[in-house]
Amino acid sequence: MNKRTAIILSLIVFACRLLAMPVSGSAASSSSAELDSLLRQFEIDEVTVSARALEKDVIVPQTLKGKALKQLNALSVADAIRYFSGIQIKDYGGVGGIKTVNIRSMGTNHVGVYYNGIQLGNAQNGQVDLGKYSLDNLEAIELYNGQKSDIFQSAREFGNAGSIYLTTRRPKFQEGKSFHIKGQMRAGSFALLNPSVSMDFRLSETMSANVNAEYVYSSGKYPFRYRRVTPSGEVAYDTTAIRQNGDINAVRAEASLNHYYSTTGFWKIQAYFYDSERGVPGAIVNNVWKNGERLWDRDGFLQLAWQDEFFNRWQTKVNAKYACDWTRYQNNDTNLLRVDNRFLQQELYLTWANKVQIFPWWDIAAAYDIQYNTLHLHMDAARLSHWLSGAMAFNIQNYLRIQAGLLGTFIQERNVNSHLNLNSNLNLNLNSKLTPSLFLSYRPTQRFDLRINAFYKQSYRFPTFNDLYYTDIGNAELKPEFATQHNVGIVYNLPFKGSIIELSSTQGGIEGGFFCIKADAYYNKVQDKIVAYPKGQQFRWTMLNLGVVDIRGIDAQTELNLHFPLDFVLSNKLQYTYQRAIDITNPNDTYYRNQIPYIPWHSGSVIVGFGWRNYHLSYSFIYVGERYNQQENIPRNYEQPWYTHDLSLNAEWQLPHAVNLRACIELNNLLGQDYEVIQNYPMPKQNGKVTIAVIY
Repeated sequence: MNKRTAIILSLIVFACRLLAMPVSGSAASSSSAELDSLLRQFEIDEVTVSARALEKDVIVPQTLKGKALKQLNALSVADAIRYFSGIQIKDYGGVGGIKTVNIRSMGTNHVGVYYNGIQLGNAQNGQVDLGKYSLDNLEAIELYNGQKSDIFQSAREFGNAGSIYLTTRRPKFQEGKSFHIKGQMRAGSFALLNPSVSMDFRLSETMSANVNAEYVYSSGKYPFRYRRVTPSGEVAYDTTAIRQNGDINAVRAEASLNHYYSTTGFWKIQAYFYDSERGVPGAIVNNVWKNGERLWDRDGFLQLAWQDEFFNRWQTKVNAKYACDWTRYQNNDTNLLRVDNRFLQQELYLTWANKVQIFPWWDIAAAYDIQYNTLHLHMDAARLSHWLSGAMAFNIQNYLRIQAGLLGTFIQERNVNSHLNLNSNLNLNLNSKLTPSLFLSYRPTQRFDLRINAFYKQSYRFPTFNDLYYTDIGNAELKPEFATQHNVGIVYNLPFKGSIIELSSTQGGIEGGFFCIKADAYYNKVQDKIVAYPKGQQFRWTMLNLGVVDIRGIDAQTELNLHFPLDFVLSNKLQYTYQRAIDITNPNDTYYRNQIPYIPWHSGSVIVGFGWRNYHLSYSFIYVGERYNQQENIPRNYEQPWYTHDLSLNAEWQLPHAVNLRACIELNNLLGQDYEVIQNYPMPKQNGKVTIAVIY
C-alpha cells in the first residue's frame, strides 16, 4: 500500500469516527477499538488517540504528549509533571535526588502511577520515585483527578485519589522499512552524561518489538547558597558551598513485544530493569555539609497484557505482573549509629477486567485484582490484597454521561516481628472497606463544546510496611487513611477554522483549530491522614496520623496555539492552583486550622513556545508560593516562595539516506535563584544540557 492510499483511507476512517460520535460513548466503544487497530497500520497515531479521548472522558485529563513532551526542559517524569496543575513535587535536589509526587494535597500514597496500564508499586514505603523513569521512551503522560474516566479498567484503578499514566512509545514503521534505531547523547552541568539507544523491529505485519536502554551519570556537585535568619532577624548563616554526595550511576533497560493479531485483540509483554548507586544528599544543618548515606536500587518487573472483544459487546482484558526490588541503604555517618540494611520486595499481581454493552447507551463492567507482596529485612512481612469492582456507564444522546462504581478493598497482613519485639508469633490482620464513586459530564448544547462535570469519590489507603514497622519509632498503631473527594468543573473548547490565523492545540495530540480553557473547584477531606517527615535521613521517615485534614482548592488551565503564515507557530499554556489544606483535628492543638506542611497556597506554571519550520524555542516558568515546613505556621517554619525560568531551543534536520538529526540546548534556572523545595535541601542554580539524537 502506497503512502497516498494510506492517507486517504485514514481520512475516511476518521470521518466515519466523527459521524459515529453523536451515538453514544458506549456504542462507539466497540467500533473505536476496530478503528484504532486499523489506524495503527497507517501510523496516524495523533488522530487515533485524540478523537477517542475527547469523546470518552467524563473528566478530561491533563496531558503531555508528542512534540509538547519532547520540547520541555525535562530529564525524568518528575521534571515533566511539574507543569500540571494541582501537583506538588518533593524534590531533594540534583539528578539523583529522590522525587515523589502529591496530587491536591492528598499525599503520595493516594497517587497511582501506571506504566502501560499496570500500577507501579512499593509496599515498603509507598513512594514511587519518578526520577527513575526517563522520558526517552515515553509517548504520553496523563494525569487524572479522581480516576481514569473509563469503567473498562482494573479494580485497583478505582481506588486512587489521582492517577498518572505513563505510556511508552509504540514502534511505527514507514512503508518498506522493518527496523528503526535512535541513538542519543545528552551532556550537561554537574558532569551529566546520559547516552541512550532505542531499536524497533517489525517482526511481521502484526508483531513488533522494541528495545530501549540508557545510562545516567552525574557527580551531583553544584554550588548553592546557604542563608539562615533567626526569628529576631539576625543572620545566623550566609555562605556558599558545593553540594556533596549527590552523585548517581544508573542503568535502565526495557524491552517489549507487541502483537495485534486481530482488529480487536492484542497482547503485549514488557520487561523493565533499573540498577543504580547514588549518594543521598542529606540535610544541610548544624554546619554539616556532607553526609555518608548511600543508596543502591536494583528493580525489575515483567508484565503481560492481553485484551480482546467478543460478539461486538463483551470486552475483556487480563494483566499480570511480577516485580522484584532490591534496595541497600547504608549510613556511614560517624556521629550516628552505622546502618547497612538490605531490603528485598517481591510482588505478584493479576487482574481480570470485563465490560459488556447492555444497550448502545448503557455499559456495565466488573473487575477482580489480587496482589501478594513480601518484604524481607530483620523480619518477614507479607500482604495479600484483593480488589473487587463493579461499575456502570450511561450516555444519554451525548448530552449527559454518567459513570458510577463501587470498589471493595480487602487486605490481609502477616508479619513475624522479632526485631521490633512486638510479637514473636504470627500476626494476622484483616481489613476491608467499600468505597463508591460517581462521575458526571453534561454538555448543554451540541452547537459548541462546553462541558460541566462533577464527581464524588471515596478512597481508602492502608499504611505501608514502613509506616507500620520500619520507621525510627516503629509506629505500628497507624490507622488507615480514608479520603472523600468532591469536584465541580467546566471545560470549554473553541475551534477556529477558515481564517488567516488558525488555532491549534496539543490537547489530545491533534492539530486543527482549537482553544481550551478548563477550571475545577474541589473539596477533599482526609481522615487519619498519614504524613511522612524526613528525620535527618531521606530514606527513613517519622510517621504520624494528623487526624482530619480539610482541603479546598481551585485548578485552572488554558491552552492556545496560533498558526501564522510562513510556518510560524506560537503556543501558550498557563496553569494555576490555589489550595487551602488545613488540620482540623483538635481545636486545642497549636496548629489547629494551620496549613499542613509543604502545601503552598498558590502555585502555577507558564509555557510559551515559538516555532518556525524545524526550529522551536520554548520558555517555561514555574512558581510555588509561600508554605510552612512543620505543622505550626509560625515564622520559624516559614518557607519562602520559589520560581524558576527555563529556556530550550530544539532543531531537526533531514539528512540523506532517511536519517534525521535532532539537537536541543536547555538552560534551566536562568536567573540563578537560590531555593529549596524541601527545607535544608538546596536545589541547583543555573544549569544546562545539550542533547544530540540521530534517528534512522
